[in-house]
Amino acid sequence: MLYACGVLPMDHRLGDDEHRVAWGFTDAGGHLPESGLEGPAYGEFNVGGHVGDDLARVMANRVALAREMGAGPGGVVFMNQVHGNDVAVVDGPWGQRPVADVDALVTTRPGLGLGVLVADCVPVVFADVRAGVVGVAHAGRRGMLSGVATRTVTVMRELGAERVVAWIGPSICGECYEVPVELAREAELVRPGVRSRTRWGSAGIDVVAGVEMELRAAEVEVNRISGCTLEDSSLYSFRRHKVTGRFAGVVVLDPAV
Repeated sequence: MLYACGVLPMDHRLGDDEHRVAWGFTDAGGHLPESGLEGPAYGEFNVGGHVGDDLARVMANRVALAREMGAGPGGVVFMNQVHGNDVAVVDGPWGQRPVADVDALVTTRPGLGLGVLVADCVPVVFADVRAGVVGVAHAGRRGMLSGVATRTVTVMRELGAERVVAWIGPSICGECYEVPVELAREAELVRPGVRSRTRWGSAGIDVVAGVEMELRAAEVEVNRISGCTLEDSSLYSFRRHKVTGRFAGVVVLDPAV
């Protein structure tokens, strides 16, 4: 279920003005078939409800995820991601509906989980333990170039965050994300340093590097979780299977774990 996870503070000893934060990234619940599969590749732990998988199973997986992460009755709030840079502040449970047309969520609500869904794009989770502010962001190529990660940090700081920590989850790496030459050139003009070359010698974009550069420039402490979605068959990849599931990056403030 969980590809990587953690709790802050790690020693569980809180100061009077500190919160606990649980963060994690899920996987497919097992290894998916190699590329070339005929039919969908949903695996055992798809949490994406918009990809054609059985919704009852998806919702059961989301309930299991919320329980594992220590989320309260409101569970984990997801969003309808649109490859932009808009951020929504969530102050309460959202039911089974996604937050409409945003690519980042922020909350100060204890026990409420926030989730981002991906299958090659970059998932980012954020937390300020002292201020009690957490967030998630979805950074594809367009989102990275339009600064969705730093916009998330800006909204968190407006809510009182000062020491933001970010975890960048698994995504397609710069040696696998092939794009047309002109697209790579355009990306490099906007965000110098993101143009890459694939292992087979064609033009590429390193979205992870762009997100990390952006966050470090905003004085955010950055942690990277290794793993390329195209190479690791325990992760969902749109480029590998097209019709496939989604894994999640999740964060919960003051979890019950």
